[in-house]
Amino acid sequence: MPLLTLLLTSWLTLVELNCENLFDCLHDEGKNDYEYLPTSQRKWDHGKYWTKLNHVAQTLLSCGGEGDAWQLPDLVALCEVENDTVLNDLVKGSLLRNGGYEYVMTHSEDERGIDVALLFSPFSFRLLNHYALRVEPPEGRHATRDILYTKGLVISGDTLHVMVVHAPSRVDGEKQTRPYRMRVAERIVGAVDSLRSVDPQAQVLLAGDFNDYATDSALVYLSRHGLADVSEDASGSHGAKGTYKYKGKWGSLDHILVSLPLQERLESCYIHDSLFLLEDDERYGGVQPKRNYVGMRYHRGYSDHLPLVARFRLTE
Repeated sequence: MPLLTLLLTSWLTLVELNCENLFDCLHDEGKNDYEYLPTSQRKWDHGKYWTKLNHVAQTLLSCGGEGDAWQLPDLVALCEVENDTVLNDLVKGSLLRNGGYEYVMTHSEDERGIDVALLFSPFSFRLLNHYALRVEPPEGRHATRDILYTKGLVISGDTLHVMVVHAPSRVDGEKQTRPYRMRVAERIVGAVDSLRSVDPQAQVLLAGDFNDYATDSALVYLSRHGLADVSEDASGSHGAKGTYKYKGKWGSLDHILVSLPLQERLESCYIHDSLFLLEDDERYGGVQPKRNYVGMRYHRGYSDHLPLVARFRLTE
């Protein structure tokens, strides 16, 4: 690309990360957060908490590139964050404190108290509106995380709609929990259809932990409704073939999906697998994410998920 074109081109970078249980050390009334208290078996204390915050910050900062090409990510979609305390500590007190980030988050009815959030640089995303989209659980199921909807203006003057998602887990079995994740997908499609009824060329970006793979029903449903999974073939540069590794097999539960007008502006999408985020997989071979806990043993790691990074061309 010629130098003049580079100078006239504006970019927007999004990072998606499941933080793996970013809890503070205090009990939230009505929430089952007892395993992340100083009195728990995990012995979750202020030292571990601040190490975790700085590890999340280090991860996000490293997603900006290296050397003179480094640039602070414009948007960060986070899953598994507990409350405003942890978000405020992350953006104001951790290694991220000079980034100037602001944030919005959900306050859902999830029984453990975990939510989703969007960090944004006010210099590249001017927030216009945000609210939570609630998903009614099937009979007998606990409430899941709300979907976070945000609307803002980017540097090109275009309106960008961003949704952050953390779909219900597979803990009770993939087949048994599949209908719940389909409800999340249907809620998303309903919201996107509403946006398109006003603006058929709406630029929509979805990011988060969908607890499904690209070939599963919920992701296929989203694809059939005009939301392209631009992270489907994403890979890392240091051995990661997915954002998550389970019993020696890589897979991606994390996804970034976009509407067609935004897909046409995609420059790259990849898994960020810097060496400090990885460790040797001694049982199955290769590498794996260096997580914060292995069972109940404190491992002083980063997350059991690796971040996704997508870069979009806004102007030329």
